[in-house]
Amino acid sequence: MGSRGQNGRTKPTLNGMYSLAAMLLVAIAQAGAQEKSESGAVPRNRRIVVSIPDRKLALVEDGRVLRVYTVAVGAQVSPSPTGEFKVVSRLSNPTYFHPGIVVPPGKNNPLGTRWIGLDRRGYGIHGTNQPQSIGKAASHGCIRMAKTDLEQLFDEVRVGDAVEIRAHADAETATIFSSGHATTTAQASVSVAATRQM
Repeated sequence: MGSRGQNGRTKPTLNGMYSLAAMLLVAIAQAGAQEKSESGAVPRNRRIVVSIPDRKLALVEDGRVLRVYTVAVGAQVSPSPTGEFKVVSRLSNPTYFHPGIVVPPGKNNPLGTRWIGLDRRGYGIHGTNQPQSIGKAASHGCIRMAKTDLEQLFDEVRVGDAVEIRAHADAETATIFSSGHATTTAQASVSVAATRQM
């Protein structure tokens, strides 16, 4: 793979570098094949739709609503970005970084147990260490979810999936969020908490 230089160390040869590059290409191809096999043989059209006024998130596949979750959206002073985005990263037990602050994974981490990063730098869908904020306009712009809901969504979402964050209600969001689709555990907890406060 190499020849010895004046200092006795092995220098890489052109053939050795080609071999290394070939091994890297094989590894990348295998990772891509694994991602394809995980998502199944049939291509899917999966997207996440977030309605800011409803404070809900829906997982939609091939036009069918799979799940609806209650979420926290951006506060008035730090609104959630709106538009069409893509999932670009998925992290389990993320570390929180902010200028001068690093919070390791754990119960005090503002991101919770999962991070689904969007192609708008600094924004994503994540958990929270403030579960009482779910169902409110309370975040710094990200979409917050209850722990069990987020972990369920995380398992079903892949890099490249579309994310639509909508600032206003429209015909599609009315159909998705008002047609009796069952909401998950976060909605139940928010409802119970609201009932107890009355």
